[in-house]
Amino acid sequence: MVLITFGLTALSLLVVRHSVQNHVREGIAQDLQNSVTTFQNFQRDRETTLMHAAELVADLPIMRSIMTATDPATIQDASRSVWPLTGSDLLVLADRDGRVVALHARSPGFTPEAAQQYFERSVHEEDSSHWWFGAHHLYQAFVQPIYFGSRTEGSLLGFLVIGYEIDNRLAREISKVAASQVAFSYGNEIVATTLTSNQAKDPAVVALAAGSQPATHNVEVGSENFVATSLDLSGQQDTPVHLIVLGSYDQATKFLGKLNRLLLLLGLTAVLIGSGLVFFISYTFTRPLATLVEGVRALERGDFAHPLDPRGSDEVAELTSAFDRMRASLRKTQEALLESEQLATIGRMASSISHDLRHSLAAVVANSEFLCDGRLTSSQREELYQEVRTGVNQMTDLIDSLLEFARTRESLNPAYANVVETVQRATQAVRTHPRHQGTRIEIISNGPSMAWFDARKLERALCNLLLNACEAAPGSQGRVQVGIEYIDSCVRISVSDNGPGIADEIRDKLFHPFVSFGKENGTGLGLTVVQKIVQDHGGQVAMERTPDSRTIFRITIPGQSPEGVPDVGDREMSDHPLRVDSHRVS
Repeated sequence: MVLITFGLTALSLLVVRHSVQNHVREGIAQDLQNSVTTFQNFQRDRETTLMHAAELVADLPIMRSIMTATDPATIQDASRSVWPLTGSDLLVLADRDGRVVALHARSPGFTPEAAQQYFERSVHEEDSSHWWFGAHHLYQAFVQPIYFGSRTEGSLLGFLVIGYEIDNRLAREISKVAASQVAFSYGNEIVATTLTSNQAKDPAVVALAAGSQPATHNVEVGSENFVATSLDLSGQQDTPVHLIVLGSYDQATKFLGKLNRLLLLLGLTAVLIGSGLVFFISYTFTRPLATLVEGVRALERGDFAHPLDPRGSDEVAELTSAFDRMRASLRKTQEALLESEQLATIGRMASSISHDLRHSLAAVVANSEFLCDGRLTSSQREELYQEVRTGVNQMTDLIDSLLEFARTRESLNPAYANVVETVQRATQAVRTHPRHQGTRIEIISNGPSMAWFDARKLERALCNLLLNACEAAPGSQGRVQVGIEYIDSCVRISVSDNGPGIADEIRDKLFHPFVSFGKENGTGLGLTVVQKIVQDHGGQVAMERTPDSRTIFRITIPGQSPEGVPDVGDREMSDHPLRVDSHRVS
């Protein structure tokens, strides 16, 4: 009932609003049409008046006297005193051959070349008025011939062109009459307008200037809505000249805000009066359903023991009982699935571990049998011993990696220590590995690097990353770089190499257990152990590929000191200079 009341109120509001909006829009459109009709009448009378003024100026004796001269400079200077008498913004004189010999313009930038071009075009046009455009200024020009004697029997001396600029002053006058925003355009360019500079550059106004919109339509200019119409003033000329009239729809519909608030107040009053009775009646029927919904949400969170109340004989009680039975069945099914998944996981682990252990044990047994041969030299016995030791170390690493998964976060033994020292110990451990001779390792530390961490476990994680980086690096040309920096109260350790990068086959499951690629004796647990150790420290580990084809693993751990531990370590480290340790693994 509340929804129905609210819906009816909203529907009434929308109907009234839509009706008023249509009425206002039609009124604005009608006003714009009346404004355009008024301007057409005004423009027609204005053109007639200006044409007569041009005829009178062309018949002045002084103008005939000026045009009898043959020197363009003389005509230019002599016409300078006549130009103010015309009251025009543009005065152009041309001789009987059609060459422009004098030019006077109130706005700078209009060149004689442009005047010559427009004059040649205007002479052949049938319209009484012509549109000239130059240096972003638009003129309505009138061409009159100058005769020596009468117009019928006299000889042609030249031509007089008087132009009146279409500027913002004229646009403001028309805007006051039309009670709307006004713009004049030449082609796609707005030359005079009452709009702001940003509104004049709006694509919607440019489209109106191009004449590509219907006669009267809605348009959004900036953040304001208008009803716009346009009038073509150019007639048959090549470049269109438009008068654009825009009536503000937002200004005309301001009163709708008060009407909306009144209708909304009436609707809220109706809702408040009916909602008390509605909720009082409905609560009695919806309480069992609410209890069932809480049970469904609890099941979504994994709580199978949330209490339900299946009492009653209605449909909701029956549904509650069915849900309780379904929940019990679902719990049994989930337990069975978990058990099956555990068995499958144990099987995968056993398969991988047995393969790795069997491989190492086979090497230990075989080399042990060779050691029993009494004919071996000392160097041969030493080589076999190293092979046995390598197999035992591989089995030990595998067992340590598996035990790491069984340990919880509480098994950490954190201490406030220097990360650089831990990185150096991990580097020394990798340095003793015989397979990575020639790989260059650089350690770069910037500023303080004190953090709260378990040094032994972090060293193990760094060893795994460094070994992977050394194996990926290209032999004697390999280069591994370890960067340590303090960012936003965290210590970031970056391990990068110049190897070929991570294979696409394992990029998405890089940190999954038993994932390995391109390694003869890899267990697939190295990066998984790294991720667990870092997450136990409350940090993150991520892999990225740089534009210069370097693979980078970034470890971020909290660098803030624990409560009760002073920050002296930070101050001591900040006083030390930047430390760079660069060595070649040997």
